[in-house]
Formats: sequence, structure tokens, C-alpha cells
Amino acid sequence: MNQPAATTRDDARYQAVCSRDARFDGEFFLAVTSTGIYCRPSCPAVTPKRANVRFYPSAAAAQGAGFRACRRCRPDAVPGSAEWNARADLVGRAMRLIGDGVVDREGVAGLAARLGYSSRQVHRQLTEELGAGPVALARAQRAHTARVLLQTTSLPVTETAFAAGFASVRQFNDTIRAVYARTPSELRAAARAGRPRGPHPAPAGIPLRLAHRGPYAAREIFDFLQLRAITGIEEVTGAPGAPGTPRRYRRTLRLPYGTGIAEIHEPAPGPPHGAWLDCRLHLTDLRDLSTAVQRVRRLFDLDADPYAVAERLGADPRLRPLVAARPGLRSPGAADGPELAVRAVLGQQVSVAAAARLAGTLVAAYGKPLAAPDGGLTHVFPEPGALADAALDELGMPDARRRALRTLCAALADGTVRLDPGADRDAGESALLALRGIGPWTAGYIRMRALGDPDVFLPGDAGVRQGLAALDASPAAADGWRPWRSYAVHHLWNHTARPIPKDTP
Repeated sequence: MNQPAATTRDDARYQAVCSRDARFDGEFFLAVTSTGIYCRPSCPAVTPKRANVRFYPSAAAAQGAGFRACRRCRPDAVPGSAEWNARADLVGRAMRLIGDGVVDREGVAGLAARLGYSSRQVHRQLTEELGAGPVALARAQRAHTARVLLQTTSLPVTETAFAAGFASVRQFNDTIRAVYARTPSELRAAARAGRPRGPHPAPAGIPLRLAHRGPYAAREIFDFLQLRAITGIEEVTGAPGAPGTPRRYRRTLRLPYGTGIAEIHEPAPGPPHGAWLDCRLHLTDLRDLSTAVQRVRRLFDLDADPYAVAERLGADPRLRPLVAARPGLRSPGAADGPELAVRAVLGQQVSVAAAARLAGTLVAAYGKPLAAPDGGLTHVFPEPGALADAALDELGMPDARRRALRTLCAALADGTVRLDPGADRDAGESALLALRGIGPWTAGYIRMRALGDPDVFLPGDAGVRQGLAALDASPAAADGWRPWRSYAVHHLWNHTARPIPKDTP
């Protein structure tokens, strides 16, 4: 008799736990009935007996079953599941919106309205696939945000509760005790006990370690962002590959409650220091913490599954050397969808450097100034509504492209085009293509980055054509690279910029 599918799947998960396989962190969670604790698969604790293990598809499901988060492996801080970010269905879209804080700001009704479904349908599908509804999933995220604030800031506990999105201090206290088996004060005291004592005050901002799974090609993503950095809203300090001085990428963020500045540090050259990027967030309103974290994660593609990407792309002998040469290559997303769309239109028919200069001019003329400049950061990117009726005379580009930019911004402002984390990707691309002046390259590039689609190919892109020619491949070859064609595009772009020597294995 065949074994039930669930039993076979759980046995495979248990094998991943026995080997402490970090590839599965965030893909599922294990709970131990004998201790009442849930962990990530790579937890360094002694492997529990199979009979005592239960598996859950989300941290919220484990918490809902009464399990507490492990203090050693911190399962609430794992990378997000690559599946939910890659999927374009209701569950994937809902998870991206919950991560962006929509449930905390607009409630389940607001989430359902954005998705175009009833609240009951959204709850049912999330519960079926993740073992928890939208309220429980948002609660798990609030608990993680609260832990970060308690352990990295001196904000009073009462203010921490509301900054993390809790409706009351009682709800906050009950949740923290249920999830971490400690009171908020005990969580804060434990973090302080582990810090080295010294006379120097802690630097401003909230320090974070943004986890990722597998190898991470940091040099390539920092190169990509540095080449496209816009004066006023982005800056990159340090030289690529310079010993002892890794780069620092900084940018401004427009957030639901205020503004922010994100600083992300490039890992130093040499052996991997850990499966995370060091980040520091400066926020005018701490209620924006979880939203800011998710937007940085999307920009740096931190929830990707590099193992699945490498397995598919490496199966093509033409791409295999490229994949081997740049393990963990990411497909950068966007910190702000409308901003990325505007940048894409500015980049039509011009070089990357020229597009960055045009965007800098746009920011200086129409961006919202920060309350106080911070280094080279002076503005947040202009909102679409501010550009929809603007003359844009400052931009030295053809009138047709100015009209296309105004048309796009009007569509973004009135909701004809939606580029939020939960937007339907097919509908978004169709709406873009319906606008005068938006062609397949622009719509595809926006879909790849603003909507985070991992399976976009750009056959008309000059760099892609050059990369295909260098590999002696045709655009038809991309059909075999699904569902990771966006990553193939980045391999082709990088290969064009820095070809791999032919004698490289």
C-alpha cells in the first residue's frame, strides 16, 4: 500500500531537520511537542525524536497551535518563503500585502478589497495553505516587529506596543508572552545582558540583520544599484572590491506613516560572514518598521531560493558556467513600485547613466525634501500625483516621452495601474501596455522589478541580445529557463558586462 502523501512529505522534512538544512528555513517550521517550542529546520539544538515533531507551513500556524518561538534559532527572523513571493495567485498576493502591513493599517476587509475577494474567501484560502488566517499572520509579524524594537531601541514598552501595530498594551503583553515565553521587559533585559559594555552611545537608527537563504551575490547587486543610483534619494559610498571598505547603499523611503532612510552594508570580501545583510533603518515613525523591512527585502531580493534557480538555469549547458561563476545572483526588486515605473520610462532609449541623470533632475524639481538632509540624501521620490500634470520642462527628453510619463503617473494616481505588493501581475502589465508610450520592454521591466515577477524575459533588451549572442543562443532558449527567467536576464546582463573566461570550468 502506498504511503499517504502527507506522511512522505513530513518524512522528507524530518530528514532536512536531521541535516540542519538551512535551505528550508522559512519554507516550513517544526514544533516539538515535548518542549512546546517551534524552530526553523536548521536549528542547532539536539534533533528531536520524530514522534515528537509536528510540521507547520508558517510561524503563525505554529503559534496558533500553542508553540513558543525557540530562543536559539529565532524562527520568526527567517527569510520569507520564496514560494509566496514567486506565486501570482491569491495566497501569494495576500502574503505580500500582509508583509507590507496592510492588515494592520486597513484590516482584513481592506486586504480583501485590494485582492478583489471577500474576507471569507481570503481567510479560507490562507488557512488551507498556511494553517493561519490573515489576522494570525499579521499578529506573528507584529510580534517579530515588537521583539526587534524591544531589543534594539530604548522606546518605552507602551510606545513599543503601538509602534509594532498592536491595538492595546494588554494584547501586546499577551502576544509576547505567548510567542516568546517572556514578558516584554524580560526580552529587553536579555538583549541588554548580551551587549558589550562600553562608554560609547549606540548609533542612531534600528540595527537589523536581514536574513537570506543560500549564497548571495552581493557584489553584483551593489554594482546594479550603484550604477542606477539617483542623486538626492540614493547614494553608495565605498569602492567595489576595495579591501576593508565594503560599500554602503543608502536610500530614502516613502512610507505609510512617514519617511525613512535605509542603510545596507555590502558584506566584506572573503568567507561568508553569515546568511544576512547588515541594515540600519532611520524612521520618522516607528509604525513603519515592518513595512520598511519588507521593502528593503524586496529591493535586495532576500527571499529568493537560489538553489531552485541554480538547479533550473544550470540545467542548460550554455547558462551553467554563468550560474557557477555567480552563485546566488539575485534579481533586484523595487522599494517603491511607482518610483520604479517612472524610472523605467525615463530609461527608454537612453543609457543607464543618462536615465539616472534625468531621474536626479526630476527629484530636484518635484521630490519632497526631507526635514533635514542626511549626507547626500535630500528628498523622497515625487509621488505620481505630483507628476501627472507637471510640465516636466526640466527634463531634456522628447515630448513624446514626457507625455508618456504624465500618462503613466495619472494612471498610477487614479488606480488604473496598480503596482503595490499585492497587485495582479498580468493585470498590471496589461494596464501598462494600454497606455500610450509604454511598450513591451518598459512593461516587462516594470513587471520584473516593481511587481517582483521572477519569470520575466526581455528579448528586446540590448544587453539580453548581446548576452544571448555571446552564448550562441536564441530567445527561444528562454522557454527552458522558466519559472526563473528574470534571473537568467541578470546572468546575461552580468555576462555582457564581465564575460567569463572561456577556460573557466
